[in-house]
Amino acid sequence: MRKLADDVWQIGGFPPNGINVYVIGDVLIDAATKFGSRRILRGLGDHALSAHALTHAHPDHQGASHALCTRLGLPLWCPAGDADAMEQGTVMDLQARHPVNRIIGALWCGPAHPVARRLREGDEVAGFTVLEVPGHSAGHVAYWREADRTLIAGDVLNSMNVRTARPGLHEPETIFTADVARNRESIRRIAALEPALALFGHGPPWRDPAALRAFADRL
Repeated sequence: MRKLADDVWQIGGFPPNGINVYVIGDVLIDAATKFGSRRILRGLGDHALSAHALTHAHPDHQGASHALCTRLGLPLWCPAGDADAMEQGTVMDLQARHPVNRIIGALWCGPAHPVARRLREGDEVAGFTVLEVPGHSAGHVAYWREADRTLIAGDVLNSMNVRTARPGLHEPETIFTADVARNRESIRRIAALEPALALFGHGPPWRDPAALRAFADRL
């Protein structure tokens, strides 16, 4: 694991920064695709965990959740707005209807899993505060630690072009986003926080709050 801030680590993968998984304290954040459990377990090593939490329940974030929770005996914490879909195995309903999403669902989507805790605005997770930032999915959340201005923002934004892998701020692809206008409101919300370190589901760590604010202002 690569340490990014106090009690914040990124689990490596290939391609680098392609589908990110983080650890905050003793909580695993997101779980990549259903093929991700081996690399996550390898990255964790002997790091002890007490829970697994999601930013949202898209298949490249919940894919290995069932396998990891079962293997490690972890409770699953899921955003309240995505929890029913996670429990019922209908997570593909959280994305726009598109042929690409049908393929992604078949390839990457993980099984349903019981949700032990439904995360809502203001909840605390390993020293971070839960922020509701819907749009990309109905229940999408971010995790914010004001003390050092660290933000784990899931797919509200990408810090790379997911087609070319070039670093830079980009809105998530519209075919993967349930409500583009609402997601832009969420982008403006996280940009207004001026995070010193912003960690996204896709792309490298972002340490330029002014550029993030300027990107949001152009929307």
